Amino acid sequence: MIDTVIFDIGNVLIPWEPKWLFRQYLASDDEIDRFLAEVDFHAWNAEQDAGRPFREAVATHGARFPHYRHLLEAYAQRWEETLGPPIAGSVELIQHCKSQGYRVLALTNWSHETFPRACEMYPFLGEFEGIVVSGRERVIKPQREIYAVLCQRYGVVPSKAIFIDDSLKNVEAARAFGMSAVLFTEASNTRAELQRLGLAL
Repeated sequence: MIDTVIFDIGNVLIPWEPKWLFRQYLASDDEIDRFLAEVDFHAWNAEQDAGRPFREAVATHGARFPHYRHLLEAYAQRWEETLGPPIAGSVELIQHCKSQGYRVLALTNWSHETFPRACEMYPFLGEFEGIVVSGRERVIKPQREIYAVLCQRYGVVPSKAIFIDDSLKNVEAARAFGMSAVLFTEASNTRAELQRLGLAL
């Protein structure tokens, strides 16, 4: 029997899109895409999710790409502008799970420096019994170790847990760890999939 539902946060509960910020600096999405590709932005950002401080990240990458340093600095300083309103239906799904007696936890790839800022912006993050943040643990999804951290810390039995994430590789890693897992596309589909897996929602 499932007793625990584990949510990813970025692009499951809170939309994240760096282009929203970079459109204030670059003239077109084509220019933004060139910047993102040249600096390998998502790999660079993943290092912060794994615990690297932004000060070090901007200094190192800014030295390699001095013509883009201002954009890297802007991301660190104005990171809130890459986030949007909570995803419709997803936050309500947390409440539905709690009201039916399921434990509700979160497991997120997120910088330890910016996550407190997100908690100030989105009070609903306080609804979770616990949240494992990759930047604090210095290990990120889909690495097996971060699923183990969550289960050990909160006494979760993998076979009794369902994990929700928008990344297929993270979903597959959760399944390999012994959890049931749902690939998030939108809240209504996710709720239907949870019901198919036996949750009373």
